[in-house]
Amino acid sequence: MSDSNDHPPRPVSLITTLFVLTLFVGFLFLVRHFYVPTATSPQNAVAENLSKDLEWKATNASRRAVLQELRAKEAKQATSYEWVDQKAGVVRLPIERAMQLTADQYGAKK
Repeated sequence: MSDSNDHPPRPVSLITTLFVLTLFVGFLFLVRHFYVPTATSPQNAVAENLSKDLEWKATNASRRAVLQELRAKEAKQATSYEWVDQKAGVVRLPIERAMQLTADQYGAKK
């Protein structure tokens, strides 16, 4: 007795497989022939018609300048004393001083 799985593949299966393979190869050919990537990546493209709040994104130089300003502002805030909310009694302390006060407060409880 022969097993029912011993039959050779039907011609319809072979034709369908070849058809799908042909479509795939045709698609690859079309993409390769007609797709032309842009020379400039989107983040380096010239910005046009930007609103005032997005002008900093226009060029690499403007993004670098904004980043330098932000880092300088954060460094100043991390190393200086300043009132955040005087009515509520909230102040900004240098990080080292805040860590020292926190260690003194919780170290005394032990």
